[in-house]
Amino acid sequence: MARAEKVAAVAELTQAFQTSSGAVLTEYRGLTVAQLKELRQSLGDNATFSVVKNTLTKIAASEAGVSAELTELLTGPSAIAFVSGDVVQAAKGLRDFSRTNPLLVIKGGVLDGKALSPAEIVQLADLESREVLLAKLAGAMKASMAGAAATFAALPQQMARLAAALEAKRAAEAPEASATEAPETSATEATDAAATEATEAATEAATPEAATPEAATPEAATPEAATPEAATPEASSEADGSS
Repeated sequence: MARAEKVAAVAELTQAFQTSSGAVLTEYRGLTVAQLKELRQSLGDNATFSVVKNTLTKIAASEAGVSAELTELLTGPSAIAFVSGDVVQAAKGLRDFSRTNPLLVIKGGVLDGKALSPAEIVQLADLESREVLLAKLAGAMKASMAGAAATFAALPQQMARLAAALEAKRAAEAPEASATEAPETSATEATDAAATEATEAATEAATPEAATPEAATPEAATPEAATPEAATPEASSEADGSS
């Protein structure tokens, strides 16, 4: 490979590492061209599967800032699946293909800059795809909204039933309250009347009849009876003449 071709290959791999959401490193020793084509189809439209040269891939990975753990696995015939969409779907395709074609060996990968082991990639493949998760989320949200709508729709009916029950309870309690209060009121009034009459009788018996002012007060002596008649000046003069 000419130097210019190597530079172009490194640049292309570097861009693939930088723009991909994940990458899975595999060893394809013994796979035929037909099998590789089948593998590419199983990965879907969001992933590419490319045979790479280890030396150039190490340079590209280093320039893209990929973990050294991945570059250490670049031994033997290598091919990388670059994923630009749903990583779970690509992991499922690689896992399923490796089960039917044991010659494909998953060696490791990288996801959002973090190195992944083969076991972690298999666990990733066991997850549900993004489309399935979104569908379940949409279904859950729809069910929640439907449940909330049903609850709000039932509120007026429930309030009406509650109001009717309270009204019936009050109507049932009203006659009982009237029947209970009437005897108590009559007994109270009778008791108060009897107490009032007894109090008045006791007061009249304990208080003596007051004497009338005419009987109790002695007749005052009139001024004429009590006061001696004063001698008139004429009488005094006659007496002096007689003398």
